[in-house]
Amino acid sequence: MSGDRAVLRWQCGSAEEVGLTGVYAALQLRAEVFVVEQRCAYADVDGRDLAKGVRHLLAWQEATLVACARLLPPGLAFDSAAIGRVAVAFSARGQGLAHALMYRAIEQCELAWSDADIMLGAQAHLQRFYAAHGFAPCSEPYLEDGIPHIDMRRVRQDK
Repeated sequence: MSGDRAVLRWQCGSAEEVGLTGVYAALQLRAEVFVVEQRCAYADVDGRDLAKGVRHLLAWQEATLVACARLLPPGLAFDSAAIGRVAVAFSARGQGLAHALMYRAIEQCELAWSDADIMLGAQAHLQRFYAAHGFAPCSEPYLEDGIPHIDMRRVRQDK
């Protein structure tokens, strides 16, 4: 992030640990990015945000949430751990924040679920972005909520 921007404060934890403010801010940012900006009407509130073992990775700039990701334990969405709902506020783009978010998301998954691979359902146009973080396609392309997606897996480096 550039020097004229406020320092980021990172937070990662369960819904209880990040609190009502954190969960609400994540839901709000996800709605701004996925529903409004990408014009995709879908059920973002899917019951997983409060599920056991789920962790929320949040990047705050002062009191504003500028990026978030949801980290899911093995067995909740895939057989492996999963990273989903990756979002960066429009105002915070172009500064490398998405890469920093993915680096921290992978790190947090490896800390929480040390023996698991990491999966994600990527929007197909972001394959190169996720490939830069060690993810490789592991499914055929498919439509999810009208947007082309592809499943990608990052194999544990110590396997």
